[in-house]
Amino acid sequence: MSDAPTADLHTPLRFLLETRSSCRAFAPDPVPRDVVEQILETAQRTPSWCNTQPWQVSLTEGDATERFRAGLREYVRSSPQEPDFPFPTGYRGDYGTRRKDCAMQLYSSVGIAEGDRRASAEQTMKNFDLFDAPHVAVVTSDEALGVYGAVDCGLYVNTFLLAAHSLGVAAVPQAALAGSAPYLRRFFGLADDRKVVCSISFGYADDTHPANSFRTPRADIDTVATWVS
Repeated sequence: MSDAPTADLHTPLRFLLETRSSCRAFAPDPVPRDVVEQILETAQRTPSWCNTQPWQVSLTEGDATERFRAGLREYVRSSPQEPDFPFPTGYRGDYGTRRKDCAMQLYSSVGIAEGDRRASAEQTMKNFDLFDAPHVAVVTSDEALGVYGAVDCGLYVNTFLLAAHSLGVAAVPQAALAGSAPYLRRFFGLADDRKVVCSISFGYADDTHPANSFRTPRADIDTVATWVS
């Protein structure tokens, strides 16, 4: 008899993946510290290369979130982007199409017409308001681990998102904040060898906000998987 898990054991994970979405409008209510710690405990079970567990997480709550938010807005308006890991050089083919489709779904949900550059720029700036989230988590990796440390941190981010969702906490992973790595390093007192991968804004969703009303599709597996027999 096989010891392989049955399909039923995968149902909770599939449910979380099917029902989770990126939250782009938060209610002001903070997440209790014990709930955040449950998320962190679960995320800590993330697998990593040689069990290096390269992630470190700096989190805000209360007044610290407001100080961070205010300082970030000022920094973004006056400073160039300086990510620790290079941003994409381009979005080719399907990647560009999916990116644009996601943006247009967001803009449509909040009433921004296609081609309205001013309104879309204002929506983009909401990233740096953390979409009004009461908390932000900044995920960093060790410099010497390079891209593989960043990959492991990506796995950690995914576990964090699913753990949060399982507890009724909404979240959105944000690469946008990584462009302000010098500010993040200064605010959190990060060592020079800690490299910013991304941030996660989290809290409870404002379910009445139209920005939270749309869902993005996923590609069919035959477009991403290649079998060799």
